[in-house]
Amino acid sequence: MFTVPGTDGIRGFKMALDEVGGEINGKKIEWVLGPTDATPDTAVRVARKVIEQDQVDFIIGPLSGSEGIALRDYAKTIPNKTIINAASGALETTYVDPAPNFFRYNLDGAQWGYGLGSYVVKEKGWKKIATIAADYSFGYTNFMGFAVDFCKAGGTITERFWLPLGSGDFASIIAALPDDVDAIYLGVGGTDAINFLNQYQQAGGDTNLIGGTIMADQTVLTARGKAKEALVGTPTSGPQADDWDNENWKKFVKKYQDSFPAAERFPSPSLFATNYYNATKAALMALKAIDGKLDDNQTNFHKALAAVELDAPNGRITLDENRQAIGSSFITEVVEGSDGKLHNTFKAKVDNINQRLGMTKEQFDALGRPSRTTPDCSKL
Repeated sequence: MFTVPGTDGIRGFKMALDEVGGEINGKKIEWVLGPTDATPDTAVRVARKVIEQDQVDFIIGPLSGSEGIALRDYAKTIPNKTIINAASGALETTYVDPAPNFFRYNLDGAQWGYGLGSYVVKEKGWKKIATIAADYSFGYTNFMGFAVDFCKAGGTITERFWLPLGSGDFASIIAALPDDVDAIYLGVGGTDAINFLNQYQQAGGDTNLIGGTIMADQTVLTARGKAKEALVGTPTSGPQADDWDNENWKKFVKKYQDSFPAAERFPSPSLFATNYYNATKAALMALKAIDGKLDDNQTNFHKALAAVELDAPNGRITLDENRQAIGSSFITEVVEGSDGKLHNTFKAKVDNINQRLGMTKEQFDALGRPSRTTPDCSKL
């Protein structure tokens, strides 16, 4: 289900590599692609293969939440190598028992979801909702950031539904959705989001929608069929806004558009392209800082990576003590352009979001780890 996002992620990787001519200090950068299927076991198997057989010095990846947790654990078995997260966003990856050689320059799902909850309460007046989210680590994390913010703003969640990855038939959940709510939060992405939206339209669903981070990304906005009709007007949040009026962002979008044929790319880079670009850019900056010369145990590389501060296309990114990104979340709404294509229009931005969502460690830990039942809004 993540083939299309992964392909766009590689576009972002190639853009960063092209900026340095594919080399650091005269040394050519060689790379191999290790395709996965979003499952932890496959991610680890492929990581072992590229480390042990292809003899790579470091990995940029993975894409999906549970893969990230698995590679964090694998990183602990290869302390003289490095893993630089590409796009995965589960909270536990860097917050719970982090690996000293694992670095993440993208926000986690909770950070991406933060700010959207208070926006829909204050700006839309939607205070009573039901939620549907993907039944795995990223789904829990992204929902948690939204729910913490939503419940603190005075919102109420009446029912929570969870979808296994790769679900095809959503009829039972659609039939069970309450009709006395202001909106439905939908926290799924890729083909799951497209299939759900098509079936929801066919079933006559017309309740307001709130999008999780990967529900209204370019990978879904470019889908055909009735999904398009359901998305217009949907507020969402994540690492970027298609029409953000910022020079760095506009230059990045233009370079993306100029770098790949229109038929092979999205109208605007997806969050996967942006995140892979940022991760690769950070790796290249660290390599340049050490003149492309890795210590036997890569200690110098790790130190350089920890010191990287990115003036990224989607805002300034720094790392915390767990080598986890601190950055911005963008609040957007889906609109239809004059050309008939959908994009996310900028509404607001929340800066300097840390992994504890502005709480003390004690307050954040008291919520519990992201899960089907966390957060408990009655405790907020």
